[in-house]
Amino acid sequence: MAAQLRDRLSTERIPSKVEDWLNTLNNWLAANPGWINAAIAGTAMLESLAIAGLAVPGVAMLFVIAAVAGTHELSAWAAMAWACVGAIAGDSASFWIGRYFKDRLPSLWPFSRYPSALERGVGFFQLHGGKSVVLGRFIGPIRPIIPMVAGAFGMDGRRFGLFNVVSALGWAPLYILPGYLVGASLARDPDLPPHFYPILVLALVAVSCLLALFFRLHLGLLPQGRLYNATEKYLRRHPRAFALWSALARPRGKTREFPLPSIVLAVSALALFAFWTLIVIKTSWLDNFNIATMEFFQAARFPLLDPLFIAITLSGDALLLGAGFALFAGGLFWAGHRAAAVHVVLAGVATTLLTTGLKYGLFLARPETVDLPPVTPAYPSGHSSGVTVLYGLAAAFIAQEFPRRQRWKIYGVAALPIFLVALSRLYLGVHWFSDTVGGLLLGLAVCGMVRVSFSRYDRHPLSLKRLPGVALLIWLLLIFGYSTFRWQEAIARYAPLAG
Repeated sequence: MAAQLRDRLSTERIPSKVEDWLNTLNNWLAANPGWINAAIAGTAMLESLAIAGLAVPGVAMLFVIAAVAGTHELSAWAAMAWACVGAIAGDSASFWIGRYFKDRLPSLWPFSRYPSALERGVGFFQLHGGKSVVLGRFIGPIRPIIPMVAGAFGMDGRRFGLFNVVSALGWAPLYILPGYLVGASLARDPDLPPHFYPILVLALVAVSCLLALFFRLHLGLLPQGRLYNATEKYLRRHPRAFALWSALARPRGKTREFPLPSIVLAVSALALFAFWTLIVIKTSWLDNFNIATMEFFQAARFPLLDPLFIAITLSGDALLLGAGFALFAGGLFWAGHRAAAVHVVLAGVATTLLTTGLKYGLFLARPETVDLPPVTPAYPSGHSSGVTVLYGLAAAFIAQEFPRRQRWKIYGVAALPIFLVALSRLYLGVHWFSDTVGGLLLGLAVCGMVRVSFSRYDRHPLSLKRLPGVALLIWLLLIFGYSTFRWQEAIARYAPLAG
C-alpha cells in the first residue's frame, strides 16, 4: 500500500521535499499504526493553529494519515472524532492567542513580514462576523487566521465555542473520509460494477445541471426578475387576480415580495409528482431502469462504505425527523415566530400523513436486497420526502433573510443532505429509484405550499445571530445520539442478502 500511496502522491502538485516527508510519514505510520489516531489529532490541531497552520501542509498530511488508517481498517468514526478534537483544540488555542495579543498581532511573525495574510483574515471576519468561524474552517488560506482574529476582536468566548464545535463536526468528515476511503480501496481492491466512474461522473453532472437550472429559474422568479416583473405587470390588468397577489405578498417593510417562486415550486412539483405516480402505478416504463439501478448499487456495495451510508440513512429515519421538526418549530416559537412554528408543525404532520397514506394506499413492493425487509411499502420514499421538507423549509426560512442573489448558497447547502439521504436508500437497496424521486417531488410540493401559506404572516425578520447555530449543534447531537442508539439494529437490518 505504501508504494501505491507514493505513486498517488507523485501525481499531485506537491514540492519534492514535502513529498519526501509525506512518504516518510506514511512509512512510519504503516509500521506504527498505534500512533495513527494521535497523528490525526495532532495534525488537525496544527492545521487549525494560528501561524503554524500557515506553514504546515495539513491537508496533504491528513490525507496520508487517513489513508494509512483506511489501510489498517481502523475505525473511520474514531479517525473523524480525533480530527474533530484536534481541530477544536487548534481553533481554541488560536482564539486565545488572538485575545492575548490583540493589537500586537501585526508585529508578530509572520504577519510582520506578510501583512496581507492578516489583512485577509480581518476583512473576512468584518464581512461575515461570527459566521466567519464556520465558513473560514473550509477556506485554506484563512483557516488558521480567523479564530485568532475573532479573539483579537473580542468575540464572546461561548459564541465562538459553539461555532468552533459546529464547524469542526462538518470539517472532520470532509478532510478524513477521502483519504480513508482511498486507503481502504487500495488495500481491498474492490470489484466495482462496469462503467462505475463514467456513470458516477454523469450522475454528478446531471444533478449539478438540475440544481443550476433550479437556481436560475428561482432567480428569475424573484422581484426584479424578468418572470416576476412580467407576471406582476400582467396581473395588474386584472383587479381580482391582483387582489390575490396583494393578499399573499409578504407584509414586511416597504417592498412587498410575492411568493412566486414558492407557488411555481408547489404547482410544478405537485404536477410532476402526480405524473410520476401515474407512470409508476399504471405503466412498466420504469421497471427496467429501477432494476438496473438497484443492481448497479448492489454491485457497488463496499463493506467499508456501508457504515457511512447507514449513518446517513439513519439521519432520515421518521423518529429522528420528528425530533427535527419539533426542534425547528420549538426554536421558531421561542424566538417569537409563532406563525412560522405552526407552519413547520403542519408541514411535518402533512408530510407524514401524505407519505403514509400513499404508501399503504398504493402498497408497492420494495426491492428484496437486505436480510431484514423494511416494514412499510415502497412508494414514495418516506426518508426522501421527510428530509426534503425539513431541510427545504429550513433553507427557505434562512434564505429569506439574505439578499436575493445570495439565496442559492443556502439552498445549495440544504440540497446536500437531501441528496445524500436519497442516495443512501438506493445504495442500501431498500428503495427503487422511482421511490426516491417520488419522495423528493412530494417533499418539494409540501415545501412550496407551506411557504405560500406562510407568506401572509411573514412580518418580522428571523434572527440569525445565535438561533441557527444552537439549533444546528443540537440537531447534530441528536443525529449522533440516535445513530449510536440504533447502530447495531441498523447494521443487522441493512446487511446485504446472502448469495
